[in-house]
Amino acid sequence: MISQTYVSRREIAPSFARNRNTVRHTKRSLGSISQIVIISMITLAFGLIYVAEGTKATGFDYEISAVESEITEMTARRDDLAVEKARLTSVATAKNSTVAAAMEDATVTGYVAD
Repeated sequence: MISQTYVSRREIAPSFARNRNTVRHTKRSLGSISQIVIISMITLAFGLIYVAEGTKATGFDYEISAVESEITEMTARRDDLAVEKARLTSVATAKNSTVAAAMEDATVTGYVAD
């Protein structure tokens, strides 16, 4: 008699296992035009961010320039006031000094004739 061995179906075709699909799906990916569009949109977004940050820096430069010019004007005004103060205090000091009190008042005695 011929001995027969039992062979299960699963051993013959493992892809036909229970509760499994027998169809293989291919993985979908973006097309070349879609990839170009996405990359261009990302580049545009980064460009806009770069320009926005650049204009912020320029605005701060204008503010700094205005403050520096105001500082320069006030420094010049302070120097002018320091000179004026020195002139006024020197006149007051000269009037109150003992040397000035001992001097005679100046009078015009005459002019040199031609």
